[in-house]
Amino acid sequence: MDAVVNFTNQSQGRDRIFRATQYACALSIYLLRNTPERKDLVAKLTSLEAHMSAGRKLFRLGNTVNSIEAAKRTLQLSDRVLCLCLTVANINRALYFICDNVLWARSVGLIRDIDKERWSLNASRCYFLSLVMSLTRDVYVVIQLMVQKVRDKHFRQKIDQHLSENPEVAEVVIPQLDAFLFLLLKTLKSHPAVAYDMLKNICDLFIPLDRLGIYQSNAGVVGFCGLISSLIGIVTLAQPKLRIKP
Repeated sequence: MDAVVNFTNQSQGRDRIFRATQYACALSIYLLRNTPERKDLVAKLTSLEAHMSAGRKLFRLGNTVNSIEAAKRTLQLSDRVLCLCLTVANINRALYFICDNVLWARSVGLIRDIDKERWSLNASRCYFLSLVMSLTRDVYVVIQLMVQKVRDKHFRQKIDQHLSENPEVAEVVIPQLDAFLFLLLKTLKSHPAVAYDMLKNICDLFIPLDRLGIYQSNAGVVGFCGLISSLIGIVTLAQPKLRIKP
């Protein structure tokens, strides 16, 4: 119970609960959209989704400063690839929050003379670039970890044993590809923080891709991916050891 209280006391914790609820509603609405007897439920879920979205915008009012501070910290990283990826990701994240704050101000009537669609598209572009750079960081970290494993003599023996125990691989799949997949899966399994972050970023990527028209999916796919990434976010916030660093 103490863990639940501590989690909900955090602004990030509340935001992620709201986010999970928002996308759960979006997925449910998509699944029930053609069920006439569920029209009242769909209407309630639509209203709840809108309230969750508005609540999240309020929680994110201070996140621009947090992202700028994060960008300052990542500038100090000695690894140039990580420095570039994380700094660009944090800068775009800050720009995304600025656009999001402007949209919130318009929704409550503080600002009127702005193009809502234009600001929304700009927010999606910044969000997309932030996710691309974060995913690039994930791939870079995975490659580094895979290289370390390949240099391990004991692990190379495991790969050879895996291939020798599966002779049918050579007839169906290129042995080198099977060895690569074996290495990749073992790497992700032994480093769950990287695996969780990569899966989260991949799921999140469908949201701006659909919004920008780069890859059109549907509300069900967006809702499902948003729900999965939100649940991962809740897990990694509740269990700091599962959060990728830096």
